[in-house]
Amino acid sequence: MRKSRLLRNVLLGIKNLLLHKLRSVLTMLGMVFGVGSVVAMLSVGEGASKTALEQIRKLGSNNIIIDSIKSVEEEGQQTGRSRLAMYGLTYDDQTRIHETCPAVERVVPVKLVRKEGRVGEHTIDLRVVGTSPDWFDLVQRPVIAGRVMKSFDAEDASNNVVVLTETGARKVLATVSSIGQNIRIGGNYFEVIGIVKSEASDAGGLKTPDQEVDAYVPIIIAQERWGDIASRQTSGGFERERVELHQMIVQIKSTDQVEAAASAIDSMLKRFHKKNDYRMSVPLALLQQAEATKRTFNIVLGSIAGISLLVGGIGIMNIMLASVTERTREIGIRRAIGAKRRQIVGQFLIETTVLSTAGGLIGIGIGVLIPWIITLRSGMPTVVTLFSLVLSFGISMIVGVVFGLYPAVRAASLDPIVALRHE
Repeated sequence: MRKSRLLRNVLLGIKNLLLHKLRSVLTMLGMVFGVGSVVAMLSVGEGASKTALEQIRKLGSNNIIIDSIKSVEEEGQQTGRSRLAMYGLTYDDQTRIHETCPAVERVVPVKLVRKEGRVGEHTIDLRVVGTSPDWFDLVQRPVIAGRVMKSFDAEDASNNVVVLTETGARKVLATVSSIGQNIRIGGNYFEVIGIVKSEASDAGGLKTPDQEVDAYVPIIIAQERWGDIASRQTSGGFERERVELHQMIVQIKSTDQVEAAASAIDSMLKRFHKKNDYRMSVPLALLQQAEATKRTFNIVLGSIAGISLLVGGIGIMNIMLASVTERTREIGIRRAIGAKRRQIVGQFLIETTVLSTAGGLIGIGIGVLIPWIITLRSGMPTVVTLFSLVLSFGISMIVGVVFGLYPAVRAASLDPIVALRHE
């Protein structure tokens, strides 16, 4: 009985709204644009933050990345052929970190050398990465062909093996079979044992340890073949640099120990590095900062879009107050034949709820469509979450009820006799 009465009241409310189609549609537009903007803005913000968070997670929440940098003192000194710049991380630093910090699981050294790669007539400028097989455990990259370096590859200084990135392999091995092919790097020949996918990017100000054109060799090979001294051309001539290790990736046993371990490692390095010639990056700290920024960003976007819903609610209240004035005589008749105040309130609330519900559903459709168009046209990732849909639709329902309550109560409080006399 109650269900049939409710259905009858809903149908009556829809009928009353259809009597003024244009006015009802214009009233709904506030809710449509409000809900649509909430969903669209939260989707764009979620997509942007998700991309950054994923890139940071790929660096490893248990990892600490330490890079060699040229200190201010080294940069300020005059360059020339006879000058040898010495800075950065050392092999002793690797040993100290591993032996003095109990929280450290392993330390992966990285030595970088710029060399030309050649296969037949094809040449390419390679960034040669001398490292240990553990690098591929800490910085996991999909293997496209062959295999990555294993422990036995790093034990023999005469074992010239190399793992190429996909981009480098396509450029230099475009016309020959990849695995087992010999590639000349500098003045030495290396056997290609694997090809991996590179995912070089900048995540939250922290670059991933790999680049699009890398060649990975055992660090013992890099030490034996090219040593620690490299020359590079500058505006003042040639400058020689001695850098033992360009980077270290330190894996910590537990995520809970990362911040304490980073502080301990930084203190230890400062004791042996009088110049500021290294930079420490903690992906976990960046991840936490990015998540906090994401929450703030969502709150700001939600608040801005919520103003549109507020405007829509005011529009509903305005139209319903006008409707009360227009239907004063109708209200008087209904009260005279026995309609109770709560029934009058209920009827007007049903009409505002129908308006806000219809506007909310249309707004959700528009809010889902806009991010899809953005992704299609610009390639920017967007993510429509269930939370944004439920939140925006729920707010639209609440706004409809809250802003429709006053007109409904005002209609129910009319004196039946006065209402009947209204023209």
